[in-house]
Amino acid sequence: MTFRLSSDALRLAIPALSLTLLLAAVFWLQPRAMSYVGLNLLFNLAVPIALATIAQMIVMAVNDLDLSMGAFVSFIACVTATFLRDAPVTGVLILAGAIATYAALGIVIYLRDLPSIVVTLGMSFVWGGLAVLLLPAPGGQAPDWVRWLMTVKPPLAPMAIVASIVIAAVAHLLVMRSSLGVLMRGIGGNQRSVERAGWSIVGARAAAYGLAGLFAVLAGIALVGLTTSADANIALRYTLLSIAGVILGGGEFIGGRVSPIGAVIGALTLTLAGSFLSFLRISPDWQIGAQGAILIIVLALRLMLNRLEKREKRR
Repeated sequence: MTFRLSSDALRLAIPALSLTLLLAAVFWLQPRAMSYVGLNLLFNLAVPIALATIAQMIVMAVNDLDLSMGAFVSFIACVTATFLRDAPVTGVLILAGAIATYAALGIVIYLRDLPSIVVTLGMSFVWGGLAVLLLPAPGGQAPDWVRWLMTVKPPLAPMAIVASIVIAAVAHLLVMRSSLGVLMRGIGGNQRSVERAGWSIVGARAAAYGLAGLFAVLAGIALVGLTTSADANIALRYTLLSIAGVILGGGEFIGGRVSPIGAVIGALTLTLAGSFLSFLRISPDWQIGAQGAILIIVLALRLMLNRLEKREKRR
């Protein structure tokens, strides 16, 4: 039991160490970044990525994978920049319908025993098409309250860092401390045991997907608050970024093993990696590959930890 706790601590320490080393390297390359304004610029886009990563993590907690995350966040961004500003009631109804659709996807995937990858990949075209119908060209405008919320300046730390801490704390309470979170992780770990215990798998999966949809909606709103406008393709990269953030933060594709705090740290690391590579004057064409290399290194360290854990169990 003692080793398991230390192993979990090391699992969380790896993404934290990665973020610390990357931040130290950025400060070394650009000392002026070591300030309130500098940190705000470095982590400016971290909040929507962190929210999308938490959404992906919740789906992965029940052993599924969402390949429509980027298209869905783009659609939400288009709704935010159009209906949520000009017709708030209609905008809220659309967002609520989008969350309900996400919950329905969880039910359909379970009842029809469909691969989540295939279903969400198909839905990515649906969300993408709806986004194009709303905004055929970049445009729209962020609601004033959203813009204010994302640009407010707390006294001690930039909004991006404060919001990331709040997101990590809320997600930790929901996923690791609440009964719903335990149920979701239980489904990911051993669905049959949860079903034998009398819990509704359909209801739990619907709740998991609905909660993921809620975080994804918040990601789209936050993104528009930062960019002030929207585009049908504004968040397509979020699909891969959210998956990478979960894995980088200590999550796994199976077994219901996730870490909300680690996922947020992973999202911050990926956000910072872009700035770090820019300071190194690496072409944007190579930056995605460099981010992949960072992910591979972390996964290699995780593999070493898993092997150590297995050796200890054998003893």
